[in-house]
Amino acid sequence: MNVLVVGSGGREHAIIKSLKKNSRISKIYAAPGNGGISCDANCINIKATAINAITDFVIECYIQYIVVAPDDPLALGLVDALEKKGKRCFGPSKAAARIESSKVFSKGIMRKYGIPTAAFETFTEPDKAVSYVKSAMVSFPLVIKADGLALGKGVIIAANQADAITAIQSIMIEKKFGDSGSAIVIEEYLEGHEVSILSFTDGKTIVPMISSMDHKRVFDGNKGLNTGGMGAITPNPHYTPEIAEICNRTIFLPTMWALQKEGCPFKGCLYFGLMLTKDGPKVIEYNCRFGDPEAQAILPLLETDLFEIMEAVTDEKLDTIDIRWKNASSACVILASAGYPESYETGIAINGLNEQGGSPLISAPETMLTVYHSGTENRNGSFFTAGGRVLGISAAGLSLNMALNTVYNAAAGINFDGIHYRKDIGKY
Repeated sequence: MNVLVVGSGGREHAIIKSLKKNSRISKIYAAPGNGGISCDANCINIKATAINAITDFVIECYIQYIVVAPDDPLALGLVDALEKKGKRCFGPSKAAARIESSKVFSKGIMRKYGIPTAAFETFTEPDKAVSYVKSAMVSFPLVIKADGLALGKGVIIAANQADAITAIQSIMIEKKFGDSGSAIVIEEYLEGHEVSILSFTDGKTIVPMISSMDHKRVFDGNKGLNTGGMGAITPNPHYTPEIAEICNRTIFLPTMWALQKEGCPFKGCLYFGLMLTKDGPKVIEYNCRFGDPEAQAILPLLETDLFEIMEAVTDEKLDTIDIRWKNASSACVILASAGYPESYETGIAINGLNEQGGSPLISAPETMLTVYHSGTENRNGSFFTAGGRVLGISAAGLSLNMALNTVYNAAAGINFDGIHYRKDIGKY
């Protein structure tokens, strides 16, 4: 069977490495892929958002299954276009992907169906938004979110009124995030421990994966700008079985049923970004796909065949699959370019990788050390930076400390000019 994975980051690399374990898959393609992915799949020079070009390719090359991994092509309706051509896909429809592509839509779903989340208001006019943050009904800090997709960076925490007004102007008037800022959500600031829960769902059954903890801030101590993610650990130490039961009853199942009732059942990976507050778990955000870097920490622990699960999701038979996980902990640390998440240079030589783009570090088998490529270019077996997040070093262990020690030992052996990464993953 020929399979295409759409996307070019570390998440896609983790998916591809998992799919390679299935003996029924004869060839894996990636569009567009990256330097490291080229060692595990056939990279095709087609952008993930080139809907027509991807559709033509899968027909011409007899691709039988497509995994659409990133948010942008999902929001543009790539799955819809492929299914119209009779192709089997893993990923939600355009209508269901609105759970991530529109904060206004997702908050409306939560309000309508009583799913716990932060108190909020939505705005399409900057003047009305400014008047709201000047009113006596708000307290600071508060959170201002661009409605649409913004590479995980469209969230601003305003400490005071002046910061809030600046954020509104930046998003809605200066269009810092383009058309994604045509509408905004202003919501209360929630305090507590953050948890990421990725789940498989076929629209009728939902199966949460192992919990994880993302680290969004660029610098140690949770300081600096928000990024697409600087690292993750699995499982999340704050997510207990008791909390999991509450989340399943009040958040996971209600969200799945809400989307079905709205006429857009969700099939794929539904991501829940949660805050464990003093008043119970609440939804911070939804994503319509695997998280990045959470996928690099979670998928290595999956014992059940990933492709078997994906096909069950497509066929709405997820309730027939026994999804099992390794009894271990894992960690992923992102090695980033200087200047990320703002401007940064590319084309810088990466030292310390082997010919397959992995780490030459010899480790015990149970650590499962893996280097996932997020933004690299492969030039005749030599690797160069091609993005802000460059590499994700992932490892598993019998304990979190074992996994982290393996990751940081491997990271110390890799270098490129301007490299930076957080040294405190797992401590926050």
